[in-house]
This record gives sequence, structure tokens and C-alpha cells, in this order.
Amino acid sequence: MSAQIGCNGVEFTGIQAVIFDKDGTLAKVDAFLSLLGQLRATQLAIKVPGIETAVLDSFGLKQGLDPAGLLAVASRSDNIVAIAAHVAATGRGWLASLAIVESAFLAAEQKLPLKAPLTPLVPGALDLLSQLHAAQLKLGLLSSDTQANVESWVETYQLKSYFSCLQGVSGALPSKTHPHFLTQACRSMQVDPAAVLVIGDSAADRMMAANAAGFVGVTGGWSRSFEIVSPEPFPKPHAAAVGLEQINVVR
Repeated sequence: MSAQIGCNGVEFTGIQAVIFDKDGTLAKVDAFLSLLGQLRATQLAIKVPGIETAVLDSFGLKQGLDPAGLLAVASRSDNIVAIAAHVAATGRGWLASLAIVESAFLAAEQKLPLKAPLTPLVPGALDLLSQLHAAQLKLGLLSSDTQANVESWVETYQLKSYFSCLQGVSGALPSKTHPHFLTQACRSMQVDPAAVLVIGDSAADRMMAANAAGFVGVTGGWSRSFEIVSPEPFPKPHAAAVGLEQINVVR
């Protein structure tokens, strides 16, 4: 089964599956990530005094959460490596710096409530999922979040029946921007990447869609307005939308 999907004058034809990003695309995460970043910075400052401001700046929390920043876009492991560079700059060894950051992140996460209940559906998400599901399209959810958090979020909002693929970042899979990340999901869904439309909110999602049929960038899942800027021109059909309600099955 294939369909034609439209968004703000751009039409994507021959679509057999739609792959969504989670945080910022289907789930509203501003408040949760801001709390997480502050807790991580506080725990790091206990171990490395004076580092808190630099960490918050790196996270993209200097003037409210940056939707294109480290905390909003990158995986947990990428965050660890990036912040470990700040710790290493204080004269500590690299392995020791990584261990300090991992320990601080764990301490911060133990102070957090469960993520899923604090990251509700973005307006229009359920309507779009229902519309695509009714068109008999396969749906996938790919995220830089952990596999456990992806599955917990889907379970919390009773969305399991919509998705045929749930994929987070783990040690067994590369980052979202690696071509294999999308290929693995398409193999699981038994669909050719050239028949897949990717919907996301970041340059990482756009890069993930390089071998897909096209990309729709949505920005309305964040409190702060922004544009999705890729490091290189995107060669496939693409559209921009503020809200998910601007995406529709044409036929």
C-alpha cells in the first residue's frame, strides 16, 4: 500500500512508510530537558567546581533551551563525550573525565521523575498518526533517546498499535545520522528507504533522511521558534511545517 502525502504545497508520492522522530516531533520535551540539563550541571559542579556555567552553555541552556543544541538533539552518549571535554580541560585525564561525567549523569537521572509522563504528545500528533494508520502506511519511531525510553513513551500514550518499528540508540546501533540507523529500521519494517518519508525536527533527522523519499521538518513541538539548518544541501524533496496538522494524506 502506498500513498501521496502533502505538506504546504510539497507532495511526496509512492510513500509506503513514515518514520517519525520522537522528542520535539511527537513529544513535547522542553520542560523535561531543561530540568535534566540543570540537574546534570549541578551534579557535575559537585565533582568539578566552577564548571556549571560552561556545561549549561554547551547543553544549549544559556537563554532557554536551544532546540538545535546538544541537549535537545544529541544522544546521551554524545552528551557524555561533549561534556567530558570540558572536564578534561581542567587537567583531568580523558578516561577519568568520562567516568566523572557518567557518574554525574547517573546521579542527575536518579533525581528525575519518569520521563514519559512529562513529555506529552505534541498537538496534532494523534490525529496525524491515526490518519496515516488509516491509509495503511507502516509507521516507525526512531529516536536518539534510549530504547527503554522510546518503548516507555509509546506505552504511556497507548500508541503501540500505530508503530511497526520502535528504535532508540543503544550500543548495538550507531547514531541517528549514520546511514545504517535508517537502513536497520527499514529492514525491520520490510520497506525500501526510497519509499519512506521521514518527519523530524532537527538537522540530524534531515541527515537521517538522505536515502529516504523525502523529509518534512516540523518546528512547532518547541516553545522557542527556530529553523532546521543542515550542514549540507538536502538533495531530496522536503517541506517545512510549524505544526503536524499541516501534513496530510492526499490520496
